[in-house]
Amino acid sequence: MRLVTFAGIDELEAALRDASYLPDRGLATALYLSLRLAKPLLLEGEAGVGKTEAAKALSRILDARLIRLQCYEGLDVAHAVYEWNYSRQLLHIRAAQEGTVSEEELFGPEFLIHRPLLEAIESPEPVVLLIDEIDRADDEFEAFLLEVLSDFQITIPEIGTIAAQRRPNVILTSNRTRELHDALKRRCLYHWIGHPSLDREIDIVRLRVPGVPERLASQAAAFVRGLRRLDLAKPPGVAETIDWAGALAALGRQELDAEVVEQTLGSVLKYHEDLLAVRDETLLGLVEEARAAR
Repeated sequence: MRLVTFAGIDELEAALRDASYLPDRGLATALYLSLRLAKPLLLEGEAGVGKTEAAKALSRILDARLIRLQCYEGLDVAHAVYEWNYSRQLLHIRAAQEGTVSEEELFGPEFLIHRPLLEAIESPEPVVLLIDEIDRADDEFEAFLLEVLSDFQITIPEIGTIAAQRRPNVILTSNRTRELHDALKRRCLYHWIGHPSLDREIDIVRLRVPGVPERLASQAAAFVRGLRRLDLAKPPGVAETIDWAGALAALGRQELDAEVVEQTLGSVLKYHEDLLAVRDETLLGLVEEARAAR
């Protein structure tokens, strides 16, 4: 793969736009500095604001492989870094029953099963390592990451320390369901992604939903913006606006009306309580406001 570099923030921002991702200036600057300084970037923000998509877009413009580690409660080294191929080790023992099998033979690199972190560290090709929703992982795993993010190396007791052949570009995301430790944050650049302005959200919808009528994109973005002002269990993100605009366009709609909003609101709101809250006068008011917005 070729080595992709950018002369400045403007060039990076243009490349991201060509990759169907529209960052604001702050995010583009954070991504550029992460590449330039070879430092991990921690992106925090509510769900659906484009944190994961930023990593995917970065891998496209860098012509790099995306390796994704999806975090969850109970994530351990065996699922995130490596584990031993016990079946293969057992077969090796059986095949060598006539002779002596040393421990060194059984715990060599050929018996390792690579998980995302080790795969990213050992890759000789450009890699974007996405550590997604790190706030869902346990404190113990977060502590384990410190070695990876500090020295870009992994220690395997039976083998030793494996250092990166070339540093992966690392993006961590967090929905901030819990506070991350300072030690992890110190190893990263940081950027908070909030909900975009109305104009930018309209631009995002038009970019991500080719052929969507301009009036429909404007009204859909304005309606979702109105939803975010309500006291909802799960306010919709930009991802939901994109999905909804795509659904409305697939139905051949040119603009919003109360009937089609009610029929398709499940593309935007994913909690039954929220669907019940946006009914009758509330729904009609949001539709009227959205239709008058642009």
